[in-house]
Amino acid sequence: MTTETHPAAEPLDLLGVGVGPFNLSLAALADGVPGLRAAFFDRNHEFRWHPGLLIEGTTLQVPFLADLVSLVDPASPWSFLGYLKATERLFPFYFAEKFHIDRAEYDAYCRWAAEALPHCRFGHQVDAVAWDEGRQAFAVDYTYESAGGEEVSAGREFTRNLALGIGTEPSVPAVFRPLVADAAVTALHSADYLTHRQELLAKRHITVVGSGQSGAEVFLDLLRARPAGAEGIQWISRSPAFAPMEYSKLGLEQFTPDYTRYFHRLPERTRDALLPAQWQLYKGVSGDTLGDIHDELYRRTIGGGWPDAVLRPATGVVGARGLDGRIELELEHTQEGGRETLVTDAVVLATGYAERPADALLRGLDPFLVRDSAGRPEVDADQRLVLDGPVRGSVFVQNAERHTHGVGAPDLGLAAWRSAVILNALTGREVHRLPSRTAFTTFGIPPVPGPSGAGASGRAAGSAART
Repeated sequence: MTTETHPAAEPLDLLGVGVGPFNLSLAALADGVPGLRAAFFDRNHEFRWHPGLLIEGTTLQVPFLADLVSLVDPASPWSFLGYLKATERLFPFYFAEKFHIDRAEYDAYCRWAAEALPHCRFGHQVDAVAWDEGRQAFAVDYTYESAGGEEVSAGREFTRNLALGIGTEPSVPAVFRPLVADAAVTALHSADYLTHRQELLAKRHITVVGSGQSGAEVFLDLLRARPAGAEGIQWISRSPAFAPMEYSKLGLEQFTPDYTRYFHRLPERTRDALLPAQWQLYKGVSGDTLGDIHDELYRRTIGGGWPDAVLRPATGVVGARGLDGRIELELEHTQEGGRETLVTDAVVLATGYAERPADALLRGLDPFLVRDSAGRPEVDADQRLVLDGPVRGSVFVQNAERHTHGVGAPDLGLAAWRSAVILNALTGREVHRLPSRTAFTTFGIPPVPGPSGAGASGRAAGSAART
């Protein structure tokens, strides 16, 4: 293994760790900012967005305007419309009249941007971050491996500021972990659904666990592919109903910067109580998808009889084990309290995603991290981890701050706005002009007006880029 160091090189102004949609948005809005030296590292060798769930016909749950840049800079060449122009597809899109685009097209759009943006470096695994007092910069250690796995090197980059966008990882409840690790049975997270789709379709009976959008899409795709009368599918959820996502226009204002700022200034205890009560904002199912499921089930009743498809809300899985190549699930009804056993040939876990831990990556900064009463890192209004001690640079976070910024943290519709907040805070100036008001709803007592888009806290002088 070779080692690359650049001791005399001027530190970067910004290094992004991870190139998912959120740091890709930051890279797109940072492109062309005068004097800003930036790089974005990702351990993968290409951009891919939930490849296991790009089921044919599935669409984003947000309009196409929730792209990398449009809600901040609609004239940017990195917009979705810019992508259509570059690929000579503007007229077909115009006639398609699609407000919600296919997920596969969103993935293709992001891959186009990731390949064209000059500062995205794939195949770079960031291993550790530490503060270098002498250089007044973060030391970022990384390893590089070529796509073929032949060339491996190690390196160190220095940067004045970091942006963590390491994303989420599939969440597997403890009761299912032995099953997922057991090669003798078919049990997988929905993140790997398309990889195993043909294997699943060959099974006589399939159980889908989880009532969110992913669970609904997997259930519908399996249902459509199974012969009438021999569907052999159960859909199980602890939720009391297969409920639609909140999609009213005023309800969606909880995904605005106005609500994000309001949520951030609430006491920690209030924030923690609010989040579980807002589950239909992000754990519900699209009303269109629920309608498609009902239509498909109804179609299969024509001529008499009912499809062999069972929908089981208010049902939890309290036990699971392999049984001669099949799977035995112990179910408990959360309202009636009774228990029963279900034997199935395969289980698909649509059990959501959890924020990927950054503890190992940030071990060198751990003494300086300010944490809340639950041990979670505090995040200020400008998306920075609150640091104590000698660290003068900023560590910005993306999609790791739901506990401080609310349900909008993982929402694509806030990606461009959050990226602009980060760039404005990093440079200490208004690189991107942000609106002072974004919702008709007034959340709480209106705060004292301040600079648009900027949080009250800030260390701009210590973390500003050279411009």
